[in-house]
Amino acid sequence: MQITKNVHAIKIPFQVKTDLGLLDRFVYSYLITGESPVLIDTGVSSSDKIIIKYMEAVGLKPEDLSLMILSHSHPDHIGSAPSLKEVSHCPVAAHGGEQSWIEDTELQAKERPVPGFHSLVQGSVPVDMILDEGDEFDLGNLTLEVIHTPGHSRGSISLLLKEEGVLFSGDAIPLKGDLPIYEDYQASLESVHRLKELKNIKWLLGSWDEPHSGDDIIKVMDDALEYLESINEAVQKVNENMAVDKDPLEFCKLVLIELGLPMKVANPIVAESFQENLRYLRNLNKE
Repeated sequence: MQITKNVHAIKIPFQVKTDLGLLDRFVYSYLITGESPVLIDTGVSSSDKIIIKYMEAVGLKPEDLSLMILSHSHPDHIGSAPSLKEVSHCPVAAHGGEQSWIEDTELQAKERPVPGFHSLVQGSVPVDMILDEGDEFDLGNLTLEVIHTPGHSRGSISLLLKEEGVLFSGDAIPLKGDLPIYEDYQASLESVHRLKELKNIKWLLGSWDEPHSGDDIIKVMDDALEYLESINEAVQKVNENMAVDKDPLEFCKLVLIELGLPMKVANPIVAESFQENLRYLRNLNKE
């Protein structure tokens, strides 16, 4: 789907195995065309076929890519990086906070056991270029700026295509009613507030959400902040009503009930997000 003159959205459907069956998901990869084409994120394993087919449809070959940027290290963003790297030979770029999990996916599987991890990721890939806040890429006719937006993960980045007013937010902006996944609750709040302050944004392109433009952009960010706050309130309420400490997954299920979310999204990753809320609340009480 073409978004602007030089930006294309490639929607990639996939499924995640859970204890309660398959969970249907999708993720977006983004293609920036122009003088120096760039791919942002690579979807899950086997997404390379979808991405290459789309590139060919707009008159590009994989070897035309000048750069592959990974917004962070999670499976639905790095899944096809090895095969796309093999056919394109372009450098892979990511924030230093994500490097270890991109270059060693077995380490990621051990430290962050996502359901069905190995079915979502082809394997490891070297990070050729370490990105940080304020880095800019001169793409000839376009400029792409790196914005460090931690919270979802410590090295999560967003990207701003200045000339076309396009903000690629990765998973930095939680989608209201969707899977609550973050490593740092406070940082996630701060990242959304920071993105909300950016000027002249014409398009908001997240990984788990459909493209947004105009007044919808601020609404999506306001909804994300409201959602994060409602999650924190639900965690606090469940915790206060508990007579004894519960297993994190059982605690997760109680919070999901409070939020009105389906039980099939209960998994160790969402459970860890709620444990992070507990840590946040305990730190508040110490102040």
